[in-house]
Amino acid sequence: MADLERHDYDVVVIGAGGAGLRAAIEAHERGARTAVVCKSLLGKAHTVMAEGGIAAAMGNVYPEDNWRVHFRDTMRGGKMLNHWRMAQLHAQEAPARVRELEDWGALFDRTPDGLISQRDFGGHRYARLAHVGDRTGLELIRTLQQRTVALGIDVFMECTVTRLLTADDGAISGAFAYRRDSGQFLAFRAPAVVLATGGIGKSYTVTSNSWEYTGDGHSLALAAGASLINMEFLQFHPTGMVWPPSVRGILVTESVRGDGGVLKNAAGNRFMFDYIPDYFRKETAETEEEADRWYTDKKNNRRPPELLPRDEVARAINSEVKADRGSPHGGVFLDIASRRDADYVQKRLPSMYHQFKELAEVDITAEAMEVGPTCHYVMGGVEVHPETAAASVTGLFAAGEVAGGMHGSNRLGGNSLSDLLVFGRRAGTAAAGHAASAPAAALSETALAEAETAALAPFGRQGGENPYTVQHDLQEAMNSLVGIIRTAAEVEQALERIAELKVRVQALTVAGGRHYNPGWHLALDLPHMLRVSECVARAALERQESRGGHTREDFPGPREEWGQLNVLCTLFGDGIGLHRKPLPGMPPELAEIFEESG
Repeated sequence: MADLERHDYDVVVIGAGGAGLRAAIEAHERGARTAVVCKSLLGKAHTVMAEGGIAAAMGNVYPEDNWRVHFRDTMRGGKMLNHWRMAQLHAQEAPARVRELEDWGALFDRTPDGLISQRDFGGHRYARLAHVGDRTGLELIRTLQQRTVALGIDVFMECTVTRLLTADDGAISGAFAYRRDSGQFLAFRAPAVVLATGGIGKSYTVTSNSWEYTGDGHSLALAAGASLINMEFLQFHPTGMVWPPSVRGILVTESVRGDGGVLKNAAGNRFMFDYIPDYFRKETAETEEEADRWYTDKKNNRRPPELLPRDEVARAINSEVKADRGSPHGGVFLDIASRRDADYVQKRLPSMYHQFKELAEVDITAEAMEVGPTCHYVMGGVEVHPETAAASVTGLFAAGEVAGGMHGSNRLGGNSLSDLLVFGRRAGTAAAGHAASAPAAALSETALAEAETAALAPFGRQGGENPYTVQHDLQEAMNSLVGIIRTAAEVEQALERIAELKVRVQALTVAGGRHYNPGWHLALDLPHMLRVSECVARAALERQESRGGHTREDFPGPREEWGQLNVLCTLFGDGIGLHRKPLPGMPPELAEIFEESG
């Protein structure tokens, strides 16, 4: 393998979104020789699409807000399936991570007193999302990118990792990758790898996710021997664009509702009042007058039902559409034009204004938007230790969307950005510490040769299928059979189709050479997508209840016994094995928080 490009590091971070850059910065500052490997260009990570804000109980708008309330909101939003220690650490450390960003140059919106402004979001008791208009993710990435470059951290852009490499004892020894522009193969020798690869949404037809989100990290972790947890829980963001077809699924930020937007059906009714769950009824307005008062007197009135957690809102929209009360193009209406003046909308929601103006020829200051649920976020991911973000495989760490446990069965808006900051930092700390004491890693030449052979295999086949055909069929199967509402029969049908696609993907044919060949890139992504889709489907079949982002029409409502269990996926031969794992017990002093008022 004379043409193999080889590199030695202490820590290799796979992914250059918020979690990956925060991990790399921390590892570097703790003395580790650190590299970042990313599929796209630096600064183009999907984190930029997190528009609304960073959830942190800073108390800048409501002094009574604190980490205990944030912890309670997060656990309740996740229907108590969250790992309590992850939710605790997240709530306690998020304010410091936001102030750290400010110290590094992030330019947040301000309150009249000059503090970092915080806005309302669904499921949060108080306004706690630190924000930069509706472009918060972009500012977060800009700030972390600038610091990464200033520190001199090596970044390998437009490179895809196809395999994690392990030593004889199963510990991480490095990673195998290729350059997307030239096809050049690379080998990274490192005793510590941090996965920060994001989500899995490109396995669905309608998704807010960008092209990078093919489940690489989830699949790489499985292949290396790690477990995935909570894979049945997919968040369908309530508001994605539905028209025109070319932009279907593109995210419409929750900030629209946080700043006063309301959801209406075809008859012009605010239907969310009909979908308030009992356990949120004490906090949620039940009339339009009561909801409207909240925007001017937030301390003394209950929150509008449009600001219920995302799973509740998405199911409500789905129900309205199924009842033939939807908009002309299969969604519902999101109206801020009748609620706020044009200057307010353009100042607070500049990205949304331009997005609808340019992509849908809709002026949101004058007319309602058409929106509907879109596959947005996977709560499931690599099972990690809360303190260190370490997986069960020695030397492997995970942070951000690729890691599981933090959000339980449903993620609150804004918690993703604080999650990636808190646990990105913890992953970088632990990875550097591990690398400092780990024996020197050695790469197996046999393993490298096998990785190269597997990567080149699509070029050696004749008469096989086009990768795009297989991707289309996978997306259709997942979207229609393992979507927002599931049944056992549908999920079993999806598993049959996945089994067929696993056979078809072994015969893919790719034309041309290795330079700038997107068909080849997709051919290498598809096994990851199929593996992770099988995890989602098998876990969805296993959990016989409805909870959070998992709704089984044949098992409506939560079941008590399932409220104490997580479902874990592991690689078993060429398939996925499942086992149930009890939730860790919560200490009494934290359990008492759920009895507090306010």
